[in-house]
Parts: sequence; structure tokens; C-alpha cells
Amino acid sequence: MQGKGLIQFLVIAVTIACLYSLSFTFVTRKVERDAAAYAKGDIAKEKAYLDSMAGEVVYNLGIAKYTYREAKGNEIALGLDLKGGMNVTMEVSLQELIRNLANNPKDGHFNKALENANARSKSSQSGYVDLFVQELKKLSPNTSLASYFATKDNSAYVKPNSTDAEVQRFLEREAESAIDNTFKVLRTRIDKFGVTSPNIQLQQGTNRILIELPGVTDEDRVRKLLQGSAKLEFWETYDNMEIYPMLENVNTALATAQKNAEKASNDNPATTANAADTADAGLLATLGAGKDSLATDSLENQLAQQNPLFNVLRPVTVMAPNNQVVLASGPAVGYARLRDTAKVNRLLSDPVVKQIIPSNVKLLWAVKPSPRTPDQLELYAVKPSGVNAGPVLSGNVVTDAKDDFEPETNNPMVTMYMNSEGAREWRRITAAAAPKSPNESGQAIAIVLDGVVYSAPSVSGEIPNGISQITGNFTIEDTKDLANVLKAGRLPTTAKIVEEAVVGPSLGQAAIDAGVNSSVIGLVIVLIFMIAYYNRAGLVANVAVLFNVFFIMGVLASLNAVLTLPGIAGIVLTMGTAVDANVLIYERVREELRLGKSIRQAISDGYKHAMSSILDSQITTFLVGLILFFFGSGPILGFATTLMIGIITSLFTSIFISRVIFEWMLNKGWSIALSNPWSENTLQKANYAFVQNRRKFYLVSGIIVVIGLASIFTKGFSLGVDFQGGRTYTVRFEKPVDLEEVRSNLNNAFGMTTEVKTFGADNQVRVTTAYHIEETSDEADKDVLEKLTSGLEKIQGNDYEIASSQKVGPTIANDMKVRAFYAGIAAVIVIALYILLRFRKWQYSLAAAITTAHDAIVILALFSVLDGVVPFSMDIDQHFVAALLTVIGYSINDTVVVFDRLREYLGLSKYKKEGFGETINLAINKTLSRTVITSLTVIFVLAVLFVFGGEVIRGFSFAILVGIIVATFSSIFLAAPMVADLQGNGPAEETDSAVANKAPLKPAKA
Repeated sequence: MQGKGLIQFLVIAVTIACLYSLSFTFVTRKVERDAAAYAKGDIAKEKAYLDSMAGEVVYNLGIAKYTYREAKGNEIALGLDLKGGMNVTMEVSLQELIRNLANNPKDGHFNKALENANARSKSSQSGYVDLFVQELKKLSPNTSLASYFATKDNSAYVKPNSTDAEVQRFLEREAESAIDNTFKVLRTRIDKFGVTSPNIQLQQGTNRILIELPGVTDEDRVRKLLQGSAKLEFWETYDNMEIYPMLENVNTALATAQKNAEKASNDNPATTANAADTADAGLLATLGAGKDSLATDSLENQLAQQNPLFNVLRPVTVMAPNNQVVLASGPAVGYARLRDTAKVNRLLSDPVVKQIIPSNVKLLWAVKPSPRTPDQLELYAVKPSGVNAGPVLSGNVVTDAKDDFEPETNNPMVTMYMNSEGAREWRRITAAAAPKSPNESGQAIAIVLDGVVYSAPSVSGEIPNGISQITGNFTIEDTKDLANVLKAGRLPTTAKIVEEAVVGPSLGQAAIDAGVNSSVIGLVIVLIFMIAYYNRAGLVANVAVLFNVFFIMGVLASLNAVLTLPGIAGIVLTMGTAVDANVLIYERVREELRLGKSIRQAISDGYKHAMSSILDSQITTFLVGLILFFFGSGPILGFATTLMIGIITSLFTSIFISRVIFEWMLNKGWSIALSNPWSENTLQKANYAFVQNRRKFYLVSGIIVVIGLASIFTKGFSLGVDFQGGRTYTVRFEKPVDLEEVRSNLNNAFGMTTEVKTFGADNQVRVTTAYHIEETSDEADKDVLEKLTSGLEKIQGNDYEIASSQKVGPTIANDMKVRAFYAGIAAVIVIALYILLRFRKWQYSLAAAITTAHDAIVILALFSVLDGVVPFSMDIDQHFVAALLTVIGYSINDTVVVFDRLREYLGLSKYKKEGFGETINLAINKTLSRTVITSLTVIFVLAVLFVFGGEVIRGFSFAILVGIIVATFSSIFLAAPMVADLQGNGPAEETDSAVANKAPLKPAKA
């Protein structure tokens, strides 16, 4: 085996890397177990414990130390369906943007065009600006766009004589800028919210932002936080020297409080034990007056006790010319390590400290560390001196801001423009803040967005015209961010929640249990089956499978991927497909052994001859995963990620790790058996006449497809809420409920037909309603919830809880349907193109495309026929689309293996004289054992997933389970035989009379 040393090095290196990535998860889980043990069920205590640990080092590797916050950022994050929490899609209102950019004109054509564009956007993939321009031109073809948008605020970009194309480009730029700025504002707010492992993504090409907040329980607070307007403000500031005496007093008061707490603890040891119940408990914990800090007599600890505040918040100082350390001038009054900011906040919010800080002093953190202190955050002191003791100026006076360069030095800077009202106020403010003499420095004005300081430039002189240049130690990225912040203060639009999903922690825990159970059982079944069928070689495959699961988890952790329930399903599915490469290799090795080769030579040739089939089959499945990744969203991304990672890791483990083990066993002189007595000759003598009987199989498939299409066009589908829009709730009752009673009560409450289905157990239902489907406001949400509650409360003597909820607006639902359709079409086209490139024959490509389309239609038909018949959800939703594409990938995986063997035989001289149909039969028969064994392995695993995987993915696992059976049928009985029909009357094809004289589907006579 060539390169054995390199392979061994790679295995060791990847193993160490995965262990490192996974170690963070073990560390954070330990901290969280400690928090749970300390809190004893008190959620507030548990949260306080974890908050206090945020900046503490919990993982020490010697060369690197990690705080709990840092370790948490590197662990395997759990998605909402596993952890509970909130998932929202926010949509930036471009209709509002365009109206505001035109200063809200009363023109009927203008407003009608906006209404029409809004309606069309729900079913069109075109951009909103483009739709608006089209509609306006229909209504008023002779009116120029400039007549609406050549306003004073837009004068820098739109002139009265600007062409329509120029104005449209301006609108598109403003729309893109509004979306980007909203994204940045939301990202900053979420970072401040304190959610562990949040995920925020800008959905490229749309005006939507996807946000995942695991573990969130206060949904109302999240909605207010996300939908509030960006609050840009300008604040006067204090100088560091003015604030230092106050901070010194705070430091002294905290030191005194700590001494008193320590004395009380020494006088009465029970005080420490009962500290959690005393008024000073939070302060005592923050100051570190616990068992470790009080027992340690180190210099560092003594300094911490003497200077509790200054130990974590260091004053801003500089070196004077006489080499003495003195206070620095400027608005920054202190800086703290990132991990200590939470501790500083707790100290400053203590009642003892609040009495010292006057009401006219406000302390705000910088938005991010400065380049000179990359691990520290500055604290600023601002002066409430404006209206109602607030900022001196509001950010809504800013009309524009641009990142630019200083003419003299070419250093990055920001140019800010204000309207006439703002310019007047800004002139007064800057005149007061300007230096009074050449030797003085001007006062700083803090630029604050949502309570965070983005910049605090000093005023160098009065600014009379409202045009300001902000300079400093900026990078180009800094100026871009600051310009966006200034523009965010006057965002002429809002962002609203148009899709929302809330998963309760109890439902999340049930999903975790179901996922873990299905994973373990599925893994055990795969391991047992491989040993039972392949004997000692099965043990080698099992080692590869275990390494594969380990590598998948390690890679997920290293990529900071979010693990979802469909992601677990992807891992479980990968367990089944991971053995596919081993099965291909083992079946080929067994063929080589029957030719009389030695075990060493047979293993070498088996790996070599199986490689083409392995790569082709796995690449096609990977391509499907790639399509899912680009077209999917939410949990489907998790499934696609694990599927693609699983394919890569399974290739590595089955090809390299199993080969290294075989080489080691051969060198040790061990006996290697590739079968047990009962499995040694399974399907080895198969000689079925597939081609000769192909028309029978066409007929069977045709009948199934016709029946299915009849059901699709008459009965239709039950669409999930993500494809039809509306709101859906999972309701768990204390006792089993009568489904008709629930449905009747809710129909009366909503005044319309409500969909109610059993969801798993008979005490759990899923309710879907189209009430207020067109409205996504908070008021509409409350109204729907009130109607739902009023209907549920009529069920006497049966308490209930809403375990999860989901809201999808009609625009989102339509977009998901369109994306799902394109995903299916793209999958078929990509696979057909790959087959064409690999096999260089259109017949192979067309046969593959037809059979994959056949499989998709059969699965769709099955979901239509069985909807309402089986006792679980058969909704067509994103999960179903993922299942359908997975089936397509598996179907082509099977088909490619047969095609690959057919290509191999057609390239050998001894088969060129055979009829084309006979060669196809031979290729199918020779790969039949591999097809059946792989399919059975995957079916076993999917059956476990279907039974134990939980109700959330039962329809998903059922679709893949049935799809694998259908895909196995089509790859054996349809795909390769269809090539014979598409090939035409070539020289190698059997004549019709020869075909007619063949026996039916059974082993041919010798």
C-alpha cells in the first residue's frame, strides 16, 4: 500500500483535531452541570452562576486558556428543535423605504404602484424596486422617476434631470444599504442580548434576515428588541479626570463592603452558606468572597480585595514626560478585559454603587475593542444634558454618511451630512465643545447607537453647515461601519418579523432524547449487521463507521455548525450510507477471491476496482447535499451540512482507515474472513433477465405513477405552514383529547376552518390556522393567540401547554415553495450533467434523469394518497423537500454503481461480442448483492429513525424510508434496462426476436 505513512499521519492528525474541537463541548457541559447542581432547580440561580463564570478560565491547555464564554463559542451548538428557543425571519420594508425616500407623496399613481409591487412581490422572484418601477411605468408612463425622488435630502444623488435608469440604480443602492444597515444593527443588538451561540444571516438576494436565538424564553422581549427602531444619539461627554474621583469612591465603597462581608463570614460561617439568600449575595459573589479567593493569600488576590473595581476596570493612563503615570484626558474613563465586562456591569449596578454615581453621569461601553487593545473594551462617561436629560442631538437629523479619505493624508475618515434643523443644532453644540484656545483640546461628542458607543471624536472647531468630517485612528472597515451606523440612525424603513418559530425547552428535550435513542439504536444495528454478514471484515467496517461518527461530530464542532434534529437524522442516515463504500469494496474483494487470488492481492485489487464506483456514487449524493445547502434554510441547512460532512468523512474512513487496518492484519498474519457460511454465496449466482422483462417493470411503474398523479390532481397535498403560510402551534394536553372536540372549539373561536392533527401521542395536537394570514404584526399575533386560547380553554378538565409555535407570512411561504421547486429541478439537472460528463453518453444521462424524476413522483404520489390515512403528519414542507432530494441522491448513487460496472464490461473485449442486453443483465446481477446489502442497511437505520426519531421528523424519515425502497427498485429494474431502449439498434444490441425468446425474470438456465 503506497503512502501508508502519510495516511497514518493524516488519521492521527484528524483524530487529534477532532478531539480538540469536541473537548470544548465536554468542558462547557461540566460547567453547566455544576450550575444545575448549585441552583437545584432555581433557573435564576443557575443563570446567575453561568453569568459569573462567563469571564472565568474553565479550560487550561497550558499554551492556551479559555473562559467559559470562549469555550461556549467553540462547542457544538444545538439548534432550536433540540434546545428550544426562538427563530425569526425579519423582512426590511422596501415599500416604506421607497415612500420615505420620496417624502411620502400623495400622488395616486405612486401609491398604487407601491401597492401593486407589494402584491406582486409575494409571487415574484424579481426585486421589489424593479417591480415598483414597472408598476409605476404602467400607471404613469410619461412621468419621470426624478420628479418623485429629486428631493433636498437626495440632492447628492438624484437631480431633477436624472434619467429613470439613474434613479432606479439609486433606489437599488438605498435598498441594499438599508438591508445591510439593518443587519448590522440587529447583529449588535443580539450580541448585547446575551444569547448563547446566536446565529444571524443575511439571506442574499432578498430583503430578509434570518435569526436563531437558542435557549430564549422571553419571546416578547425578543420581539421588542428586534423590531425597535435604531436609536442613534449624540451625547456630550465627561473627561476622564472629572470621573476618576467618582470611580475611586466606588472602588473604596466596594472594598469596604467586601471587608464587611468577609468579617461577617468569619464571625458566622453560616453566612457563607446562606449568602444566596442575603441582600449582599450578588455583590459578595461578584467580589469573589468565596472559598477560593478568601483562602488564597497571593499578592494578586490581596490587590483584588483592596481594589475590587480597579482590579477589573483599569483607569485610562498615559506616561508623562517625567516618566510618571498620569490620568489620560478624553471621554474614555476605563478599560476592562472582554471577559470582565459582565463583572464590571454587576458591580456598577449594585445599590451601594448606584448611590455614589450621580444621575447626570451615564457609563456606556464601546461597541468593540480598539486595535491597540484587541482583548479589552473601553468604558465612556457621557453627560445627559439634552431634552429630558438625554442626548444633545438625535440621529434622525443625519441625512447621509460616507466613508471617505482625508485629502491631505489619504487616511480613512467619515463625512456626515445633516438636514437644516440638525445643522443649526450641530453648530451650537460644536461651538460649545470647540477648544477655547489653541493649546486646548475640544470636548468629545459620543456617537451612540442603541446604547453602545461607536466613536467619540473630539470637536476641533465650530461646524456651521452640518457637514462634518470624523477622523481618527480608523481602518477602512472602521469608517464603513461608522458610516453605516450614522445612516442607521435615520433608516427610512423598518424591519418586521414575517416568520417565527418558538420551541419550548420540554419539546426540545424530547427531541434530544429521540435523536440520541435513534442514533444509538441505529449504530448498534449497523454494527451487528456488518459482523453478521462480513465476519471479521465486518469488524473492520465497524471501526471505520465509529471513526466516521466521531469525525462528523469533530468537524461539526470545528465549523461551529448548529446541530439540529434533521442534522441528527443526517448523522443516522450517514451511518447507513457509510457502509456503502465498504460494501462496494468487500463485494469486489470477494469477486477477486473467487478468481483464485491471494487475500492480499484480492484486497489490493478490490480497493482499486471499487474506487470508481465509490467516487461516482458519493459525489452524486454530495451534489444533492450541496443543492440542499444553497436552497434550504433553518434545520434543512443542518441536515445538508451533516450529510455533506458525512460523505467526506465516510470516504476517508472506508477507503483509508479500513485499508490501514487490513494492512496491519495482513502484516500480523491474521486470517481475514469476508463472510459467514450463510452469507458466503448470497446472490453470487444471480442471473436474472432484467432487460428481457423490462416492459413488465415499466408497466408496474406506469400504473403506480398514473394512480399517484390522479391523487395529486384530485386530492392534492396537505401543505405545511412553511409552504402555505399561517400559524401553527403544538399543544400538549395533560390527558388524551378528542380531536373533533378540539377542532370544533377552534373553528368556532377563529370563525373559520382550522386544521387539527394528532402530533405523536394522543394528548398532543398540532393546530394550523390561516386566521390573519396576511398580517404579521404583534397585534395580529396576540389576536391569534387569544382566539387559540379561548378555544382550548373550552375543553374542560384538561390542562394544556403550548410547546411550540411557528408563523410564516404568505411571501415567505411562496418563496419557500419556489425555492423547493428550483431545488428539485436543479438536482435532476446537475445529476444528469454529471452522468453525461462521467459516462460520455446521453443515454445514461437521460435514463438517470427519468428514473430520478420517477422516484420523486412516486414519493409525492404516496404522500398524497396516504395523507389523512396514516396516524402521523404527511405534510409537504421543507423537511419533505430535504427527504425527496436525499432519495434522489440515493437513487442516482445506486444507478451509478450499475452504470459504472456496465462501462467496465463494455470496455473488455470478452464482453464486446455479447448482446448489449446481456451485458446490462450481467452488470446488474454482479452488483445486485451490493445494492441489496446497502439498501437493507439503510432501511434498517431509517426504520429505527422512523420509530424512535420523534414526531417532528417522522414524516421526514418515512419519506426517505419509502424513497430508498423505490430508489432501489428503479436502479435495478428501470435505469439500466432503459439504457437498452435509448441505445437504439446498435451493433451490440440483441434483436427483438432474441429478447422475445428469453425466459421471464428468473435465473437463466446453464
